[in-house]
Amino acid sequence: MNCKRLFYITSVLCTFAIILFSVSIPRIAAFQAYTHTALTDSVDKMFAQWDKKDTPGAALGIFNDGRIIYARGYGMANLEYNIPITPQSVFRIASVSKQFTAMCIAILAEQGKLSLDDDIRKYVGEMPAYDTPVSIRHLIHHISGVRDYLTLQGLRGMGGGYFYTPQDVIDLLSHQKELNFKPGDEYLYSNAGYFLLAEIIGRASGLETAEFAEKYIFEPLEMNGTHFHNDRSMIVKNRASGYSAVREGGYRINMTQLEMIGDGGIYTTIEDFFKWDQNFYNNKLGKGAQDLIDMVLTRGKLNNGEEISYAFGLNVGTDRGLKKISHGGSFVGFRSTYIQYPDQKFSVVIFTNNSISPGGIAGKIADLYLAEQFTELPPARQERQPRQQRTPQARPEPVALSASQMRDYAGEYYSDELDVTYVISIENDTLVVGYGRVTGSRITAASTDQFRMGSQRMEFVRDSQNRITGFIMQAGRVQNLKFEKVK
Repeated sequence: MNCKRLFYITSVLCTFAIILFSVSIPRIAAFQAYTHTALTDSVDKMFAQWDKKDTPGAALGIFNDGRIIYARGYGMANLEYNIPITPQSVFRIASVSKQFTAMCIAILAEQGKLSLDDDIRKYVGEMPAYDTPVSIRHLIHHISGVRDYLTLQGLRGMGGGYFYTPQDVIDLLSHQKELNFKPGDEYLYSNAGYFLLAEIIGRASGLETAEFAEKYIFEPLEMNGTHFHNDRSMIVKNRASGYSAVREGGYRINMTQLEMIGDGGIYTTIEDFFKWDQNFYNNKLGKGAQDLIDMVLTRGKLNNGEEISYAFGLNVGTDRGLKKISHGGSFVGFRSTYIQYPDQKFSVVIFTNNSISPGGIAGKIADLYLAEQFTELPPARQERQPRQQRTPQARPEPVALSASQMRDYAGEYYSDELDVTYVISIENDTLVVGYGRVTGSRITAASTDQFRMGSQRMEFVRDSQNRITGFIMQAGRVQNLKFEKVK
């Protein structure tokens, strides 16, 4: 073989080796940057089924005493381009975003640009004037009674796979004639509350909410890979794609084009979230006082004086005698969880881009590292019966309806709060309902005039002559939604 040919072959092989090595660096670095122990090996086993080249997976961060003691990526950030997850991968963290929204509100309160007890209509005048004013504080603690906008959109036939704008959400909320309950009377989680908080941040500060967060949170903390994602066309480097498992096997892409922020919308990394976590111990935001941290960890109170666990976008409670701060998130193909034990200066963060449930795994990791520090036993659990002896909970049998009874319920029902018509018809001796882009959804009678549509309840209303005039929908985070029979 002549020298020129040998030189060419050697050059090609070297180039290929350099490319292969550079592609492998992120995963190798993510694995080798931290000392491995029996504990980290046990942690890795918890993610073993997703630590593959053909599955989406998770990014993990374990923080203790002011440093990242372990961080790993498991599985793939992108299945189409074979990009592995690393601690630098950027994830949508769903409702774990709420604490950032709440911090923006706290900073504005510290600046004197709003009061937590302000009526929200001072900033969002489109909202109806209810009998009892809804305050910013009510929204923060999920005690406002404002109906959840994601549930409302679902009841319109507009699920997470459909596109609508922030203005569409404002318009929808402005048409709600009632609250779920009197503000302050109850706790009921509502994404609409935190969406409205984001609107208030923008209107009170004079900046776009994403800009405000960038200026007053992300820049001071040097969270350079973090932002509120309010522009669906934005290019995000190192972004992990979201996926959902397919029943037959494999995965499908599960992303969103929605631009709502406040209730969600933060994109961040494990390494950036460490900086946020550490700020709870040594605040650099606002005026730099610990009073700001004390504010965001203040739990809500109901009108009757009862204290609830929800503070400013965070749950504040205890776990086996240790103080615990936490929140989880779930939206489209992403799941996330954050738990912090502040007195131990210990935290676990998990971001996933598939259907992993990270909360349970985070708890098991805390069990490993804090086993000797818990001061109380876990809550007693009922003894599990052997599978063959376990008695399943009886579900009420649907009430059989005659043909004439079914015809009585058939018709068209309109909600002016949703601007949608539900069409109830008879198909194959069964009542079905269609609305928006939903067709053929079965409804079953639980008793006279009481029907179920999945997890939702429909309570039919009659007039003095026993004629059906409409129904009232009870749908979890949306209560007492009225429909009028129009045909």
